[in-house]
Amino acid sequence: MSEHPHHDPIEENIETHPVKLAIGVVIGAAALIIGIMMLAQFAVGSYGARDMKGEPAMSPEAIAKRLAPVAKVVVDPNAPAAAAPAAATPAPTMAAAIPAAPAKSAGGADAGKGTYEKVCFACHATGVAGAPKFGDKAAWGPRIAQGKDTLHASALHGKGAMPAKGGNPALSDADVTAAVDYMVSAAK
Repeated sequence: MSEHPHHDPIEENIETHPVKLAIGVVIGAAALIIGIMMLAQFAVGSYGARDMKGEPAMSPEAIAKRLAPVAKVVVDPNAPAAAAPAAATPAPTMAAAIPAAPAKSAGGADAGKGTYEKVCFACHATGVAGAPKFGDKAAWGPRIAQGKDTLHASALHGKGAMPAKGGNPALSDADVTAAVDYMVSAAK
């Protein structure tokens, strides 16, 4: 009887053959690298596939607007501006979200209403930071009792959380007092 060579299954195992182990490690590493590359391509491909140049958000004007400073410090609003380039766009002031009122107003109730609608409503319409709401007689009563001169001074120079001139230094004193008078008349 001839004996057939008997192969022990343990000898065929990867752990006992260094060449098979090395091939397995190389194949596993290659699969990992290919997987990472495919994942990266998938993640980046969604952005790179679109042509972003045609989108309005990517226009030079939109980019410049997003990168513009949010505020600038104004020490004296009546002083002439420092030598700035003529083509430069002025940086927004602390009241950038509040449009500046014209230097001269029409006067009367229309000026007060216009200033309120452009500046004062931002806080007085909702009661932000304790501001008395427009038309709220209970909130305005104690303030009105102090007199209009006190109310005008508080609005012009600031009081508590309210900045001077409602945060818009471009407003004239007449516009601010007209706005105060407009709000007071609505609360009587």
